[in-house]
Amino acid sequence: MKKLRITIAIIVSVLILLVAIGLTLLWRYAYQDVVPDGVKAGAILLGGMQIDQSIDLLSNYEQELLARQITVTASEVAKDSKSWIADELGYRAQFAGAKETLLKLREGSVWDRIRFRYEFPKSFALTQQWDRQTLDHALRKQWSWIEKNEPQNATRTITNNDEVQYEAHIDAYRLNIPELIQKVNDWLIVRDENIGRQLTNRETVFRAELPIKLVQPDITLTKLKNEGIDRKIMSFSTSFTTSAEGRAHNISVTAQTLHDSYLKPGETFSYSKLIAKTEKNHTYKEAPVILNGRLVPGIGGGICQVSSTLYQAVLRSGLEIVERRNHSLPVAYLPVGLDATYATDAIDFKFSNNTGKTLLIRTEVKDRHLTIKLFGTKPANEHYEIEAITLETILPKSQQIVNPQLPVGKSVVAETGKSGYIVETYRSLIRDGVTVSRERVSKDTYKAQPTIIEVGPNSLKATPPPATQTPVDDLVEDGV
Repeated sequence: MKKLRITIAIIVSVLILLVAIGLTLLWRYAYQDVVPDGVKAGAILLGGMQIDQSIDLLSNYEQELLARQITVTASEVAKDSKSWIADELGYRAQFAGAKETLLKLREGSVWDRIRFRYEFPKSFALTQQWDRQTLDHALRKQWSWIEKNEPQNATRTITNNDEVQYEAHIDAYRLNIPELIQKVNDWLIVRDENIGRQLTNRETVFRAELPIKLVQPDITLTKLKNEGIDRKIMSFSTSFTTSAEGRAHNISVTAQTLHDSYLKPGETFSYSKLIAKTEKNHTYKEAPVILNGRLVPGIGGGICQVSSTLYQAVLRSGLEIVERRNHSLPVAYLPVGLDATYATDAIDFKFSNNTGKTLLIRTEVKDRHLTIKLFGTKPANEHYEIEAITLETILPKSQQIVNPQLPVGKSVVAETGKSGYIVETYRSLIRDGVTVSRERVSKDTYKAQPTIIEVGPNSLKATPPPATQTPVDDLVEDGV
């Protein structure tokens, strides 16, 4: 009996000891001031670390992220730089709930602590955000002035001395802020696999060049110069000092329309298009025209002085003549063989720009003199000589008509006849003072104008008109 009591006492003592030991262990487990094993915050291993130490570690890492620096340099245009820290850009980085959760290890009863520690989460995520708009405003505040200018085209000026001068274009710049913001975002937001890793120097300072987009105008200096309008290659003048007001007006408005015309490489110029454009913007006045080989009153007289003057400039520049005809009668302002007529829907004057570069046509009307100048590209050691050779002179015939007002047998010369001509025109290319080619550009026939003799009625000299006449379509030259 005594042995039984001793045995029971021993068992009870052992149980009490075990309970005491268990309670002690549980108390120690519940009240230990370290983070449970295996707990991480990103890549930071917190398990086994003092709670306060782990909280400080997380706080320091968050502060390191907030203190990172973004430096943007605008060396291309402004030649300056500006820096911001992540915190100024609204950047926030927190291990959401980590600190509060760690502190809860110290709260509650023993059993609450035991249960909380046992169920403690094994990882904490880093939440990150920042305000892109803040960086956008900061960049524009610093460098928005860069965008205030507009691109300006290069310009070409021809001076009063016919010198070609160029003024360079002006570039503009535009900020490519979205591109920079995306780069900052890619650097600022730490990837999951890198969270908690010690930051390198490159990861604490972000350096970038301000992305600036060059905006050039439509016409740059290079583009303008590549057109090839280098210098004046030819100039030719004719006079209309004796012309009446109507004819002078027609010459002036046609020349005004022709002024500053451009011809691209390979493009063909058509005088008929010029006349149509002139008629759209101006009104031609009455002046003598050539109708079926005779001078008569008409509208637009004088327009062929512009085409003929242009023809001479074109011919002496070596340009390709596509279509051209002489007047049916000689003109006063140019020798025979050197003119170019025009007749609506019948005769055109065309030439092609075969220089390989742009051709600029300019006109000047001053003191009743018309000057046409061609600007473009032409070898300086070349020029053309023009030679018009009269092959035959066609003598005028006489034509008698009855004038009832004259006495019988009386005759008077009413209109003196004029000779006609057959002319060949040649163009020679002279290079370095040596003739390298000679071509015939035209063979022209100018009609002779008969001498008109008026005779009295019943005169044996009078030639009666034919009983019937074949109708002739009217062809108006030098007019519209």
